Formats: sequence, structure tokens, C-alpha cells
Amino acid sequence: MVLTNKIAFAILATSSVFAQSAARPEFEVASIKPAVPTGDERVNVGLHIDGSQVHCASWALRDYVGMAYKMKAIRILGPDWIKSDRYDIAASLPAGSNESQVPEMFQSLLADRFHLKVHTEKREFPVYVLLPGKGSLKMKESSPDSGADKDEPKGTVSVAAAGSREGVGVNLGQGSSYTFANNKFDAKKLTMEQFASNLERFADRQILDMTGLTGRYDFTINLTPEDYRVMLIRAGISAGVQVPPQALKYLEAASSDGALGDALQQIGLRFESRKAPLDVLVIDDALRSPTSN
Repeated sequence: MVLTNKIAFAILATSSVFAQSAARPEFEVASIKPAVPTGDERVNVGLHIDGSQVHCASWALRDYVGMAYKMKAIRILGPDWIKSDRYDIAASLPAGSNESQVPEMFQSLLADRFHLKVHTEKREFPVYVLLPGKGSLKMKESSPDSGADKDEPKGTVSVAAAGSREGVGVNLGQGSSYTFANNKFDAKKLTMEQFASNLERFADRQILDMTGLTGRYDFTINLTPEDYRVMLIRAGISAGVQVPPQALKYLEAASSDGALGDALQQIGLRFESRKAPLDVLVIDDALRSPTSN
């Protein structure tokens, strides 16, 4: 996946109430095609915006809706196929537009081609709240003047993610990334909001950042092989991968995420279980096969 921080957070981190306008901006032209399958046990997704073009590779409809309405994918409710069916979209931005208008352009595109109809409501969920631990913080704050921020021209957004039974790798752009492989979570230049939002892909509930930390951090969390396997299975389910029955049985027999909370102590953080009312977006209607280009 790829975007400026504003759009990347719309996909991976932020949640906001939206208002539909009568005259949303639109792409100049857009092509939608079914993504080429990469196999039942692997997912590769990507996004690139270069100022005039938008290219999304192998996104599920849920991901497009999340970007369009600035809602976490986990808070988008609908039929199972919105997570599993994947589409490639290539679109041209009209002259004078900018990447901040891309979400609204996707709203127009999804309504036109998928006949998407949605509504928001509030529901109560069990959540984990991410908080500072009792001891000192054990993460290294990233240097603010890293050259990684200058790798891409202004107005360019690039985000990419890949996952398989071997692990998960995500590039959030501007030097921010993480890998989940070999029994550890290895992060580079992550904000705590990014960390909480991405960590919930591996957990049994949503995670809210209340650390109060505003920097970007480098850190590594080591996991037991058993906890790592449970988290990897959950990541596959979150991505819409067809998980083997034996993996589902293993997940059912696993304990809660208390072990993950214990692992957070390695970096000076902790979990607190709570219930919280959260906004969700419900898909009322959508075409599984979008109208022709």
C-alpha cells in the first residue's frame, strides 16, 4: 500500500465520521480489473500516487472503502467477499487536483462502478488500550532528519504490503516500515498510532493508542513460536486469506492475547482491556463485479 501519511493513515490507522456531498471530485478516467491471483496463501498489495496517476494493486473492496471514507478496514462490515475479492485500479487525476482529494474521488468511483451504498453507526467493542508501561520506555526514537523522508518527490505516495506463511512485510512510506517474521515484530520509524493500528491485524480485538507518545520509534519485539504462529494466522484472516482448517483449530485452542501484552513489556508498553463505542461503516449494497470501464 502507498500514500502520503494522511492517506496511509486513512487505510491503516485513522477513523473518522464522514459526510457525503452532492458534488464530490471525480477521477478523469479509471480502469478496474480483477487482480491476478497470487495463490491462496499469499497476498501482495500496493498503492502509488505520483501527482497525475493513481495505481492500486490487488486491493480488496474493503480496503478501497477504507481509504475512501477514512475508516479502518476492521471497522467496515459487509459480506465476506469484500475482504477476499481483489481488484486493480488505475486512474488519472484531473488537472489542478491533488492527493488530498483522492479519498473523495474513490467515493465517487465506488458509487458509480460498484453501486456502493453505506451507512455509519456506533457499536461497542472490546478493545485493548495501548499505554506506557510502569518502567522506562525501551524504544529508540528515530532521527527526524533521516534521508528516507527525501526518497520520493513531493506529491508522491508509495505504500506496499506482502504476506504469506513466511511472514508479513509492510512499507508505509517515508522510511516507516515493519516486518513480522522469524518470531519477531521489527519496526522502523513507526508512530504509536501506526503501531497500534497495524498491531491489531495480529490481535483478537482493536487497539487504541493512548500512549501520548508523539515521536517515531525503532524497536523489536521477540515472540514465542506459539504466539508468533497465532498472530500470523490472525493476520491471514484479517487479509481475507483462505486459512487451512487445521490453522483455525489451532487458533481456537490458543489463549487470549495476554502473551502479546506481556511481550510489549520488552519496549516499555502495556495493554489494558476495556470496552469502547466505535464508529463502524456498514456496506448496505455493492456489486461484486463492477460495471465495465
